[in-house]
Amino acid sequence: MTIDNLDFFRVELKNGLKTLPGQEAHELMMPSIRRSMPMDLSNITNAKLSSVLLMLYTRNGQLMLPLTKRHDYKGTHGGQISLPGGKHEGQESRVDTALREAEEEVGVLRSQIEVIGTMTELYIPPSNFKVLPVIGVLENEPEFIREEYEVEQILEVTLDEVLDKTNHKVKDISARTLTLKDTPYIDIQGHVVWGATAMILSELAELVRRI
Repeated sequence: MTIDNLDFFRVELKNGLKTLPGQEAHELMMPSIRRSMPMDLSNITNAKLSSVLLMLYTRNGQLMLPLTKRHDYKGTHGGQISLPGGKHEGQESRVDTALREAEEEVGVLRSQIEVIGTMTELYIPPSNFKVLPVIGVLENEPEFIREEYEVEQILEVTLDEVLDKTNHKVKDISARTLTLKDTPYIDIQGHVVWGATAMILSELAELVRRI
């Protein structure tokens, strides 16, 4: 997807956030085991809070965003592809959480990021987190600095890779102690992007398709 006018794109994307595709977009990438679970997050009152950042920028007219590959630790999400983000702390806002975590994980200063708005919050049952996706735009290409303890690799991804339907696939995915049958995922640079990250990217894709 070529962006000739970043200002126009930014305004149109912000307008699109007024009517979110939400659950419909999430379901396109939702593991089948999730579809039987309640979608009303207001009934989930004991979840931990977190935020992630979709950090949009352009390179040679192409819209880009970074994903991170976690180290393969023993936790629930070890080795997975994710968006920069993490757990909400103290009295900060959920937007501030996303900006702080992105600064810590990929080294982009929050002062460089213009926050456009937020997308649909979703719940991750295995880790009991509610995740709020935050969209931010950078005027210039970022210079990433990887946080070596948490992040194994930073993947710079074009939005075309997310939008391309041929990259949307289905397979059985092993998730620690169980195998999730016929699970949708996005094949990005040979990496399997699934679960909450794929669901969030699916909503972003639907928003962009409207522009």
